[in-house]
Order: sequence, then structure tokens, then C-alpha cells
Amino acid sequence: MDPLQLLILLAIAGICGAFAELIVAFDTRGMITILVSIIVGVVGIFLGRAIADIFQISLVVVRVGNQRVDLIWTIVGAILVLVVLRLLQSGGRTILSRRPTS
Repeated sequence: MDPLQLLILLAIAGICGAFAELIVAFDTRGMITILVSIIVGVVGIFLGRAIADIFQISLVVVRVGNQRVDLIWTIVGAILVLVVLRLLQSGGRTILSRRPTS
């Protein structure tokens, strides 16, 4: 893989990660947003590829060099990563629960 292909894959990962952040409404307070989006997207690529291989369903596939990236499964994988991150941020409390009012 040459540097241009790697740059294209990182751009795709960043876009998919940013899209997943919008869906989950993940707040990147105090973090470098672009870097977080790329990292979440890269992990989403691997997780999405594993999910696509389990279900044997390819939806929207983009080929960069000899690598294939399924965009829908990448976004799904990134969403799962963000849900886990949100659970870790909340200390294991339920995401959807409201704080008790007194």
C-alpha cells in the first residue's frame, strides 16, 4: 500500500467516524475532533469488516488498492465503538436513564 492509498483510507475512516459521531451524538469535549473521528473510523473499519464477514452481507463496498471497505458496516462498527466509549465515560450507568429529580 502506497502513502496515497493510506491517506485515502484514513480520510474514509475519518468521514465514517464523524458520521457515526453525528448519529450517536458523541461529544468530543476537549479532544481533537478530527483525530478522534479517524481513530473511531479505523476501529470501525476492522469491527465492521468482522461483522460483515459474520453476516456475509456486503452493502456499499469501496476498494482502495487491495483493501475493501464496506462503508455501511464501517459506520455500524464505529457506532458500536462510540456506544462502548460512552458507557465507559458514564461509568457504566445506563445511557438512556435520566437523573432522578429531587
